[in-house]
Amino acid sequence: MGRVSTTPRRVAAVLVAVTMLLASGCSQPGQRPGSAPASGSTSPSTPAAPDPSPTATPDDPATRAAALVAELGDEDLVGQVLMPYAYGDRATQVSAGSAAGNRALAGVDTPAEMIEKYRLGGLILVGFSADDPTQGNQPTTNVDNPKQVRELTTGLREAAGKLAAGAAPLLIGTDQEYGVVTRVTEGVTLLPSALAAGAAADPALTEAAWRAAGTELAAMGINVDFAPVADVLVTRSAVIGSRSFGADPQRAGQQVGGAVRGLQAAGVAATVKHFPGHGHSADDSHQDLPVLSQSRKKLAAQAWPPFTAGIEAGALAVMSAHLDVRSVDPGVPATFSYKLLTEVLRGELGFQGVVVTDGMNMAPARRWGPGEAAVRALKAGNDLILMPPNVSQAYDGLLAALRDGSLPRARLVEAATRVLTMKFSLAGAPTPELSALATPAHRAAARALAAAAVTVLRGRCDEVAIRGPVTVTSSDGRAHTRTALTEALTEAGVRVVPSGGTIVHLVGYGDRAGDLRADAAVTVAMDTPYVLGQAKSPTLLATYSSSRASMEALADVLAGKATAPGRSPVPVSGLSATTCAG
Repeated sequence: MGRVSTTPRRVAAVLVAVTMLLASGCSQPGQRPGSAPASGSTSPSTPAAPDPSPTATPDDPATRAAALVAELGDEDLVGQVLMPYAYGDRATQVSAGSAAGNRALAGVDTPAEMIEKYRLGGLILVGFSADDPTQGNQPTTNVDNPKQVRELTTGLREAAGKLAAGAAPLLIGTDQEYGVVTRVTEGVTLLPSALAAGAAADPALTEAAWRAAGTELAAMGINVDFAPVADVLVTRSAVIGSRSFGADPQRAGQQVGGAVRGLQAAGVAATVKHFPGHGHSADDSHQDLPVLSQSRKKLAAQAWPPFTAGIEAGALAVMSAHLDVRSVDPGVPATFSYKLLTEVLRGELGFQGVVVTDGMNMAPARRWGPGEAAVRALKAGNDLILMPPNVSQAYDGLLAALRDGSLPRARLVEAATRVLTMKFSLAGAPTPELSALATPAHRAAARALAAAAVTVLRGRCDEVAIRGPVTVTSSDGRAHTRTALTEALTEAGVRVVPSGGTIVHLVGYGDRAGDLRADAAVTVAMDTPYVLGQAKSPTLLATYSSSRASMEALADVLAGKATAPGRSPVPVSGLSATTCAG
C-alpha cells in the first residue's frame, strides 16, 4: 500500500487563495462580507499561512478539495465539518432502542439517514471495554466484530456517496489506541499499549506494529484512527495512564512519529492527541475542566515535542483537548482557544492539517449549547466537530451563524477545505480484504514490540526465570488475562498448577496496593507500573499491557527463553531504572 499523501504547504497555499477570493466579496447570500467574529473571539478568523508551494496538479488533494468546496452550498459546507456518533451496528437497519437514540440525537432513525440529512463529513464508531477510562462519553456501541464493522462502514459510505460532496470518501473514525482504549477487540491483532512501546523504545518496531494495525483498520473500512496519544505522562493521570508513550518528551515523540508513519503507510489518517498535552494534568476532562498550571516555556519544552514529532511525521490530524492552559489562555478550554489552536498549534508548531475537537459531549464543552459550542470551536481553529451531544442543534447553530455573519464564511470554507483535503489524501488507499486481519505477520509485529517492552524493575536479570510449577493469580475480574498467561506459559514449557506453585501475581488497570500479594514471588504490572513501588515481591516485572502478545512475551521471560530488555518509560518511586538489555 502507498503512503498517504501529505502536502501541508500546498494545503496552506490553496487555503490562502480560497480565503482571498472569499474576502474579495465572493460570498453566498446571507453572508455579510468582512463580518466581525462573534463575542468570545478576539482574533481574526484565518491564520497566516506559509509561503505558497509550486503550482499543484489537478489531482492534488488540496486542489481537488478547493474545487469541490467552490461547488458546495451552505448546508453541505456545514455538514462537512461535523463528525458525530450514531446508534446502531448497521447503516440502515437498527434496533428499536437504537432508533430511539438516533431520534433524540438527530431526529432520524438510522446512521445512514443521519449522514444524508446533515450531509456529514464523517462518523465516529464508538464502544468501550471494561477498563476504558473514556467510557463515560460512549453512550452506545457500533462495534461487534470485524465482519459487522465492514458491513456497517460499507453502508455508511453508500449513504455518503449520494451527497454533493460524495466524490470525497466519508471519514469513518474510531479510537483504536490499543491498551485500555481499544474499540475493536475481537478478531484483530491487538498491539501492546503505548506505554509498552515507550518501554521498548524502538520506533521501528512501533512503526511496523502500527502499520499492521492500520492495515486491519482499513480492511474494516475505517480510515481515521484517533491515535496516537502524544501526551507526556508527567502526572499519575488515570485517564491517560498507559495510553501515553511515557514521561520523556523526546522518547515519546519518537514513538508518536513511528505510530503516525505506520498508520498512514496503511492508508489510515493518524490523529495526534490531546493538544496541548493531557498528561500534564491528572484530572479527567470527561468530567471537569483540568487545569494546566505549567509555564508556557515548560509546556513548550515538556508537552509539545511529541506533537511536533507527529506533525513532522506527516500526521493528517491533531485533536484539541478540553484543558485550561493558564499560561496561554486562562479560563478558556483549549478546544475553544484561538491562542492555542491557531497561534500556537498552527503558527508556532506549523500544523496545516485538520484540527478535530475532543468529544463535544464531554463536560467542559457542554457549558454552551451544541450550536454555540460548535461555532466557538470552529472559530478557535478546529476544522472538525466530534461527537456533538445533539447533531440537529450543532448543525442548525453553525448554519445560522454562517448566515447571520457571526461565523465568518472564510473560516468555514477553510475548515471544509482542510477536511476535504484529508479525504482526498485518503481516497487512493486500497481497502484490504478481511483476510488481512490477525495474520501471522501482524501477530509477529505485535509480539516483537511486546517482547521488547518487558521490564525488570526489581530482581536480577539472570534470576527472573522460574523453576518448578507456577500458580498465576490476579485481582478479581482478570480471569481472561490469567487464562492467556496460563496458556502462554504452558506453550513455553512451564507447568501451571491451580495452587501450591510459585506465585506470579498480575496487577492491571485500576489495581491499587490492596490488590497486591505479599507472598507472590513475581508481581507483574500490566498497566502503569506505579503500584509496583509498594510490592514486596523479590521480582517485579512490567509488561504495561495485558494483550495476548504481552502475555506471550512475559511467558518467554518467566520460562527463561527470553530476556526482559525494556526500560520503564515512567519513574516508579523506590525502584531502579536499570535495564536487562544487551
